[in-house]
Amino acid sequence: MTSQAAWLAAAAALACAVAVVGCGFGAGPSSSGTATLIVTRGYGSELLVEARDEDPPSSETVIRFLDAEADITTRYGGGFVQSISGLSGTASSDWFFYVNGVESSVGSADVHVAGGDRIWWDYRNWSAAMSVPAVVGAWPEPFAQASLSKPEPVVVQCADVHPACEVARSRLAAAGVDARMATKGPPARSELRLLVGTWPKVRRDPAVDEFRGAPASDGVFATLKGSIHGTWHLIGLDMGGDPSRDFGSTTGLVAAVGQSGDGPTWVVTGSDDSAVRRAAAALDAGSLRNHYAIAATGHGAVPLPIVGKGAR
Repeated sequence: MTSQAAWLAAAAALACAVAVVGCGFGAGPSSSGTATLIVTRGYGSELLVEARDEDPPSSETVIRFLDAEADITTRYGGGFVQSISGLSGTASSDWFFYVNGVESSVGSADVHVAGGDRIWWDYRNWSAAMSVPAVVGAWPEPFAQASLSKPEPVVVQCADVHPACEVARSRLAAAGVDARMATKGPPARSELRLLVGTWPKVRRDPAVDEFRGAPASDGVFATLKGSIHGTWHLIGLDMGGDPSRDFGSTTGLVAAVGQSGDGPTWVVTGSDDSAVRRAAAALDAGSLRNHYAIAATGHGAVPLPIVGKGAR
């Protein structure tokens, strides 16, 4: 299964099967800005391709962009990616793509690329999670909305730990994002938000719902276990969804949750105030780029899921 899977059922019915070279009426006007392409494997653990597209034309699609920068093979009239750099889909691994940190709900031939977009393809084992609807690895997207002329509102919803909330808002401001603070919610469905607070405060939020217990249901390869002597331990899961590392109670978590194709909610949390502040301080490209989620430790960010020997 891939993020292209929903497209496959309708592929045969398309009146114009879109090939890699495309069918259309010329390049069309360009959009302003730089689109970026990242191709990785193993939950972002290995970088395969990195490219830029300056002022992409309106006809540019995700698959055109990829085809111009990587060796690919396709199926179904050229609209479905079968392999990249020699890596083909198998019974348990396949290619998934994200646009500005959100898993696409349609095929790569049907998604147009605009200046400012961040496109990320990742080859991963999907046995523990067929879908990971949102990831943190496109920071400062989806919040910057660089490809939009009129960005949507962004909210920092502060459950508690106000110093951490201020850090989160300052990180957004440094990335050019105009975010407002809120203490009550949830906000309107159309608003993007960061939910910041200790785990006892944020765990009951409808978007979080205690992460519903497993990556198969929410795409988050982490859980918070407790309460253990009054604290919650952050447990990092491996790519199979099994507990792999106990980070203890002092490590924060930055993860994204949401439904495929919808605007995500980012969760910045931990057992106590210091863990939440540590997570908020990790809201930068150096900590987040090309990661699905991170554990924010005292020694830096640890990518989640935990990818070890034989994990690919």
